[in-house]
Amino acid sequence: MFKPRLSIITIVYNNVRHIERTILSVLNQTYKNIEYIVIDGLSTDGTLDVINRYRDSIAVVVSEKDKGIYDAMNKGIEIATGDYILFMNSGDELFAADTVEKVFATEPDADIYYGETEVINDDGESMGRRRHKAPEKFTWRGFNLGMSISHQAIYIKKSIIEPYDSRYQLSADIDWIISAAKKAKKIVNTRQYVAKYLFGGMSKKKHKQSLAERFHIMRRHYGLLPTLFNHGIIAVNLTWYYVLHRKTND
Repeated sequence: MFKPRLSIITIVYNNVRHIERTILSVLNQTYKNIEYIVIDGLSTDGTLDVINRYRDSIAVVVSEKDKGIYDAMNKGIEIATGDYILFMNSGDELFAADTVEKVFATEPDADIYYGETEVINDDGESMGRRRHKAPEKFTWRGFNLGMSISHQAIYIKKSIIEPYDSRYQLSADIDWIISAAKKAKKIVNTRQYVAKYLFGGMSKKKHKQSLAERFHIMRRHYGLLPTLFNHGIIAVNLTWYYVLHRKTND
């Protein structure tokens, strides 16, 4: 049976409220060939106390100052020894205890596996499916209208990944996934929910900066004119989504 080693990396800084939920979602997996790595930014709010309660079950814990989230993620990639990489940052969760087992049972030896994402609120309660539905088929061109697969729902073979681009503070994950997908020869849709994503984050708080970075990334990968055209489509789709959502709430 196909049982590759999976390195799951959790990035955290001062998130004592949510870190335990994330840790348990990894440690409770029925799939056992998992290397769990936690990169902490030298938290001061009790997060480290929670991590240390589970330290015997975590392969590597690093707690030191970093230069931002993507610097911390690059530390995790450098440490990881697995065949595949999955980022499950503090507050996010694997969807169920058998999620990893089901992902690798889908098909053997893919370059990328991906699935659907459920959004949860600050109390861990479901808010329904993520606004962007995971596409039936995915290639590197599939991000031209936005991040159609969430960061937490994509397993990438380590041999095709690169470090996160330090030029970006909020949207380097989009560039990272596109770059890996360009190299991928076999991409598998698991056709199942694989992750729970905690709503919010820095990209929501610094929305303008995030949008500027996304535009720069898409221009690099898709060209200026297609990116301008696609952003018009994104604006229309987003407006229509909020109109429908408001009617539903009314």
